[in-house]
Amino acid sequence: MADALPPPTEPAAGGNGAPPPLSGGALALGTLALSLATFMNVLDTSIANVSIPAISGDLGVSLSQGTWVITSFGVANAISVPLTGWLTMRFGPVRLFVASVLLFVIASWLCGLAPSIEWLIAFRVLQGAVAGPMVPLSQTLLLASYPRSRSGTALAMWSMTTLIAPVAGPLLGGWITDNIAWPWIFYINIPVGLFAAALTWAIYRHRETAPRKLPVDVVGLSLLVLWVGALQIMLDKGKELDWFASGTIVVLGVVALVALALFLVWELTEEHPVVDLSLFRGRNFSAGVVSLALAYALFFGNVVILPLWLQQYLGYTATQAGMALAPVGLLALVFSPIVGRKIGQWDARVLATFSFVVFALVLWMRSLFDTQTDFFTIVIPTIVQGVAVAFFFVPLVAIVLSGLPPERIAAASGLSNFFRILAGSFGTSISTTLWDHRASMHHAHLAEAVARDSVATAEAFARLEAAGLSPAQALGAIERMADQQAYTLSANDLFYGSALLFIVLAGFIWLTRPLPAHH
Repeated sequence: MADALPPPTEPAAGGNGAPPPLSGGALALGTLALSLATFMNVLDTSIANVSIPAISGDLGVSLSQGTWVITSFGVANAISVPLTGWLTMRFGPVRLFVASVLLFVIASWLCGLAPSIEWLIAFRVLQGAVAGPMVPLSQTLLLASYPRSRSGTALAMWSMTTLIAPVAGPLLGGWITDNIAWPWIFYINIPVGLFAAALTWAIYRHRETAPRKLPVDVVGLSLLVLWVGALQIMLDKGKELDWFASGTIVVLGVVALVALALFLVWELTEEHPVVDLSLFRGRNFSAGVVSLALAYALFFGNVVILPLWLQQYLGYTATQAGMALAPVGLLALVFSPIVGRKIGQWDARVLATFSFVVFALVLWMRSLFDTQTDFFTIVIPTIVQGVAVAFFFVPLVAIVLSGLPPERIAAASGLSNFFRILAGSFGTSISTTLWDHRASMHHAHLAEAVARDSVATAEAFARLEAAGLSPAQALGAIERMADQQAYTLSANDLFYGSALLFIVLAGFIWLTRPLPAHH
């Protein structure tokens, strides 16, 4: 889910040689084109969530390998976001945006054609990498299309698309997976992307800025790719390879650590760094980014676990799982414009704290779920979560960017986006690993209780055998029930732990200073 960021550093509309704002039909069509492209991009962060069981089954891999389809996109996307500024100056925002959309369409087509999980992950990496500039540039071009006095309206419309897409993703992904086939979750990007690219080029090509040749920090970028890639592969493969008992995991850990250390030293001394780490000297930026990243990791990790649990252990179809996740958008759409309008009058720290407390409440409600929980009970926390989402992005981004001079806003929003998207991928890997780990522990405890000499076990076997099952089938049925209970108890642990962490974050955000009154 993308943030509603304040305007990047663009020349004042209509002044300083910038093209005048659009009006009438051109403004409406320009807004539509940019919103469609953003919608398509953000949709792809969540559309695969409910399709993972189908993709894993079709390509013959485990669920944990299937979640690579989500994390690979996120990591590649995060790495390419900090390059947006350099690429924009080098090629011009309109050319870069249209090229990014067209490459995204090609990558989506390749994802649908992927013959194996390895190819699908490779194409998802490509898709994530070319998607990097789309969200920040759609915002930049949209803000330049509206008069300054209406920039709030432009941002509200832009953030609407980024709120609707994560809601539509699971619903659309579930319906397509159940009724057509999972490759179509990628193929639907083709007509949308081609239309958005053609419309953007028709309206914006005359508003292009002249490209400038700038040095690129090749060493910094290479080290960034190395440490982020090594860390993500370590998190994804750790569970499979028994963590640090495996030489591969140890090597990946060392590579990630060394590359990160070199990256920090290099970026702090480089004249044109790919990531401007000096921004972390600001208290609001550093505490704001930590809060944003950790909260997003918790949010995204739980958004991935819930549909997996519903489909694997409660027998939901992909469509039903999507319907259980979709209502998060209802209250988010109601409250987001209000938060956008009031952010200048209310203390952003109070709003962020409120968001974290509501997230904690939602996750605590989910920690009470069991294998008998009905659909209505599962949907209630999802609806309430819409309030938390509405109060989440705008106040946190306002805190992150407060007190920065205009020329540093673009770098700061790029860097906060980088950490947010990266945290989402790490959150997915860590939560699926913990889910499996805790389930194994619960399964062992349940297995101890199912002793052959216990009366309850003997009765259960007798009932199953009376129903016509052989002893082996009866044992299999009990094993499946134990699995279902173990993964449900494990999901409860994760939801409860995440709720506690949100309470901690609600206190942590108060390390930031209050925003200036004019903000």
